[in-house]
Amino acid sequence: MSIFGVVFMSSMKNVRAALAHHWFLAMSGGERVCEAICQILDTPDLYSIVADPSSLSPILRKSSLQTSFIQHLPKAKKLYRYYAPLFPLAVESFDLTSYDLVISSDSSVVKGIKTLPETCHICVCYSPMRYAWNAFHDYTRNFGTIKRALTSILMSYLALYDFAASARVDYFVAPSQTSRNRIRKYYRRDAEVIYPPCDTVRFEPTCHIDDYYLFVGRLVSYKMADLAVKTFNASRKRLLIVGDGPEMRRLKSIASGNIEFLGWVPDDELSKLYASCKALVFPGEEDFGIVPVEAQAAGRPVIAYAKGGALETVIPDETGVFFHDRSVSALSDAVNQFEENIDEFDTNKIVANANRFSKSSFLDRFEVFVSQCLEEHRSRFPK
Repeated sequence: MSIFGVVFMSSMKNVRAALAHHWFLAMSGGERVCEAICQILDTPDLYSIVADPSSLSPILRKSSLQTSFIQHLPKAKKLYRYYAPLFPLAVESFDLTSYDLVISSDSSVVKGIKTLPETCHICVCYSPMRYAWNAFHDYTRNFGTIKRALTSILMSYLALYDFAASARVDYFVAPSQTSRNRIRKYYRRDAEVIYPPCDTVRFEPTCHIDDYYLFVGRLVSYKMADLAVKTFNASRKRLLIVGDGPEMRRLKSIASGNIEFLGWVPDDELSKLYASCKALVFPGEEDFGIVPVEAQAAGRPVIAYAKGGALETVIPDETGVFFHDRSVSALSDAVNQFEENIDEFDTNKIVANANRFSKSSFLDRFEVFVSQCLEEHRSRFPK
């Protein structure tokens, strides 16, 4: 055990811990962070607005799980976003008075949980609520006039709550400098940057590269899958799309025959798709974005929009290519630039870059940070 591990185990002695996450409905990036935190804290109690227990990984299933009253509302697992006005009530209904340490894993309103003054509350904030702050127009760009107006009223209410909730946090962790800057902008708080864990060891590069590009992600408007579809409609190059979501039907209706929708695929199949693609296409703006890291761990370059977390995970002209305008022409130019220089990309350098974001790096840094926060917080409440 490292000296950091010894210090952490000492500071965690007799500490009762809880982990609150906005929702457990799939094992995506935020849930992988929760999984790693559970390894660090040794099965903390879990709290969530709504959850599908069958979606939890074996590590998460070891912990007890409590959900809010929203879990019992009609079709909550599928239509949970329509219950957004009730989110503040839901998170404030959790009784966390018996815990010494509470970690909230949040891109919604879970940071608004109520804790005692002597409880140390650390928030892993992936981003201030995107749809209420910086990404409102991306989320609503396909809405009709009435739906957009009603959504605007709701988001104004949630933004006010989100700002107030940020004051309930003792320490913030951000997954990237991009997120740290947003936390400073919207909450007027600082945050420690700790990159999320990527299980880089499960990816293996291959010498056999197929003639297709790859898009991976939930099919929602801000991921900009429609930009990828329109670009590859024009170029007639082959594009495989992995993911599902409310945009699926619309995207299929505008896609030409060279674009294939695979839905969600198992992790082992996804690893093979990464390793064999010409490049990953990443047209959205993410706070961190685990997908580009996974593609690089598999040895493949990334063609990414030059904003957000991609600027921290992709090295231009070494592990990928950037485009600076979210337009068909800009993405097409980036794909053409990539193809002109495809032999210049070194698989070993790409994999080495991905390894900066390994799970072990996250575990080490997060353990040290939690230990420091606990010690500092305890000093304010001497026994």
